[in-house]
Amino acid sequence: MDRQHTACLGGGVIGASWAALFLASGRSVAMFDPDPDVEKKVCAYIKTAWPALTELGLAEHGNPDAITFHRDAARAVADAAFVQENVPERLEIKHATFAEIEPALAPNVIVASSASGLTLGQMQAGWKDPARFVLGHPFNPPHLIPLVEVLGNENTADGVVEAAQGFYESLGKTTIRLNKEVPGHVANRLQAAIWREAIHLVTSGVATVEDVDKAVWAGPGLRWAAMGPTMLFNLGAGEGGLQAFCDHFSQTFNGWWEDLGDVYLSKDVTRQLVEGVEAEAQGRPPSELSQHRDALIVALQKSISDLR
Repeated sequence: MDRQHTACLGGGVIGASWAALFLASGRSVAMFDPDPDVEKKVCAYIKTAWPALTELGLAEHGNPDAITFHRDAARAVADAAFVQENVPERLEIKHATFAEIEPALAPNVIVASSASGLTLGQMQAGWKDPARFVLGHPFNPPHLIPLVEVLGNENTADGVVEAAQGFYESLGKTTIRLNKEVPGHVANRLQAAIWREAIHLVTSGVATVEDVDKAVWAGPGLRWAAMGPTMLFNLGAGEGGLQAFCDHFSQTFNGWWEDLGDVYLSKDVTRQLVEGVEAEAQGRPPSELSQHRDALIVALQKSISDLR
């Protein structure tokens, strides 16, 4: 799929990150956002992201200036061959945006939504014809994290999901296809499950926020960057594979699962987590921590890219 001109709807963190990646790939971008300061914010984000994209070898043919800004969503998508939608996750805003752009889309254009909390079915109600509208959910920040979750359903035209996957993969992304709709999709549900138990360990006094975070990034997080949990457990019993692992550890895991915590993000729990993460941050602001996160992601990506 040769889609050289793209549109990004919404210039927040996700939209700006997508725009940086599209530009790095050699494509041009039309950005829609009603915020009068969006050009300054998005250009600043792209400038910050560009060194990492260059270091990863993703910006060889890119031009960070090949972007235009629009206050009119229909005008932004008028000449686009692929549209990534990132407007706020409020159904009425999504539906209004879709109604505005649908008459202006060229034939065969795919529109993909970055939505993490809304389902495809909920969003499809904003279209007269949702045949070329799919879920294209990234993991933040999209210009660095390879994953994109793609979903269509019975209202999606044949070949559209595959074409969307092909477009993302041409950007260097790793796609997975969801076979059915579920709130939070795949990766966010996994993330939520881990965080739930992390919170339980903190609130029950087992460990501090900082030590629970350390337990992830210094332990299983490193393995998960290499392979998924089921494949890793397949390797955990040697030549016997997953069958031998389950034969040996089934009761152990069943006991752990029965003991996992059931938590709720109340004000008191939130306060405890905030105090813990403030202690872990040691006065470093989110902007500095974000830069450190991105540097670590780039280093990990570079170290494993040749082995993939």
